[in-house]
Amino acid sequence: MSITGTDKIEEIYQSRLTGRDVSSENAIVVKGLRKSFKQLTVLDDVNFGIKKGTVLALLGPNGAGKTTTIRILSTLLLPDSGQALINGFDVVKEPYKVRSLIGLTGQYAALDEYLTGKENLHMIGRLYRLSYPDINRRSQELLELFDLVEASDRTVKTYSGGMRRRLDLAVSLIASPPIIFLDEPTTGLDPRSRLIMWDIIEQLVSTGTTILLTTQDMDEADHLADRIVVINGGKIIAEGTSDELKQRVGSERLEITVAKESNFEKAKKVVEEDSLHSDSKMRTLSLVTKGGMHQLKQVLSRLDEAGIEVENVSFRSPTLDDVFLILTGHTSEQPNGETKEQGG
Repeated sequence: MSITGTDKIEEIYQSRLTGRDVSSENAIVVKGLRKSFKQLTVLDDVNFGIKKGTVLALLGPNGAGKTTTIRILSTLLLPDSGQALINGFDVVKEPYKVRSLIGLTGQYAALDEYLTGKENLHMIGRLYRLSYPDINRRSQELLELFDLVEASDRTVKTYSGGMRRRLDLAVSLIASPPIIFLDEPTTGLDPRSRLIMWDIIEQLVSTGTTILLTTQDMDEADHLADRIVVINGGKIIAEGTSDELKQRVGSERLEITVAKESNFEKAKKVVEEDSLHSDSKMRTLSLVTKGGMHQLKQVLSRLDEAGIEVENVSFRSPTLDDVFLILTGHTSEQPNGETKEQGG
């Protein structure tokens, strides 16, 4: 089953690109983007590009500027300065052309709860001015793709959270947009629904769709993204593939769990490593290994001399969680002081 829409819809989009340089490998280009809310700077000279037919994950804690970036790119918010291009169209100067090329799924499902799933799809199809045959055909394709055929005649208020998220994404695809913005699409979903969403996103990319994904889920970014941009406090602090970012952390990490009977703060001072990161709640000390077993023996010897009891020791490869912790200074679930109303 095709998920790219009918030939007629494709023809419409190609005509919208006439006269533009669409040969560029980048579907999205962001240059020097800045945005402030009163005295709070939410985006500060943000620059990145997204190649056509790929997934870029915008990774950052709450308030980092992820949602503000999405809102600017989808023409819902004006930047203070800088430029953003969608397939060559300027989001500020040519918003109507940009809107014809994008689909958006926000953090919360934007659906009419008193309409059925099928009626929601039909309503958005009419807003895109698609013909009735195209709307019917496309709606059926999407209902099948998102496993919503049996629920299509039920009102959305009877849907589970996972079903709403799937329908919300389906609605954003009714006109087969070549570029899709997904703002934390799996937040609050159960594991099964999350895997379904991942599978759908991978299918979309396989057909040439370009996706900008914002997330705090390290596994999600690792699994889906071709490239990752880490944003914190409105600034881009790192960019690369998942493997490239992990290499910045180190080849391997030593993780030590301090026993409850021992003084955790004292253990931190005893270890004294530049790469040391601690989690007082889990009582773990994590550091980049440089000397393998030799380093382990040294660390354990210092802890033993200080009367610190060790509960568990392990070596492991770095993860995106390690990258996130080292680059931003806190875990992905901790806010950095900004609210979503201030720019997410």
